[in-house]
Amino acid sequence: MRKKELALAVIDRLKAAYPDADCSLEYDQAWKLLVSVRLAAQCTDARVNVVVEKLYEKYPDVPSLAAAPVEEIERIVHPCGLGNSKARDISACMKMLLEEYGGRVPDDFDELLKLPGVGRKSANLIMGDVFGRPAIVTDTHCIRLCNRIGLVDGVTEPKKVEMALWKIIPPQEGNDFCHRLVWHGREVCTARTAPYCDKCCLQDICGQHGVRQKG
Repeated sequence: MRKKELALAVIDRLKAAYPDADCSLEYDQAWKLLVSVRLAAQCTDARVNVVVEKLYEKYPDVPSLAAAPVEEIERIVHPCGLGNSKARDISACMKMLLEEYGGRVPDDFDELLKLPGVGRKSANLIMGDVFGRPAIVTDTHCIRLCNRIGLVDGVTEPKKVEMALWKIIPPQEGNDFCHRLVWHGREVCTARTAPYCDKCCLQDICGQHGVRQKG
C-alpha cells in the first residue's frame, strides 16, 4: 500500500474510532491556548489544565498577564516544570501580543512563529484549533505513531515529519488527524508500555504488523 493510500485508510479508521477527538488542553480564548501549549512542553495536558486555572484567577486577560512579574508567573506555573523559561516566554509573548497585535493572537502562521516560545507545533495547533486552517501538529505521539504505522520511515525531526505528512494527508484532515493520533497514542499505541496491538483498529495495515509477523 502506497503512503498516500495508507494515510487515507488510517484517517478513516481513526475517524471511526475517535469521532470526537479534540485538543485536550482546555481554553476559551486563543491567547489561553498559547499559554497552555507552552506549559505543556514536558508536562501532561491534565496538569496544565489545573495549573492555568490558578494563573487566570490572578491574571484573567492579556494586559494583566503581560504586566505580571515573571517571578509571580513562575511561582504559579512551577508544577509544570521548566518554570523559569516557561514564565519568561509567557510574559514576553503576552507583552508582544499587547504591543504589536492589539492583544489579539495573529491568524498568520509566520506571525505566530515570531511570538516568544512559539514553534511550528504550537503555531500549527493555533492555526488548526483556533482559526480552522489546515494544520499538522507533530508532537511526540504523531512522530511515534507515524513511524510505527509507516507513514514516515525513521524520521524523528518534527519539521521533517510535518513536511512529509503534508504530502500525503489531505489539508482539511490534518488537524483532526493529529488529535486522533494523540488519543490513539495514549490509549493504544503507547510509548511507555508495549503497544496494545491486539485491540488496535490499524493492526492489519500498520507497518509494525509485518515486523511482528516476521518475528
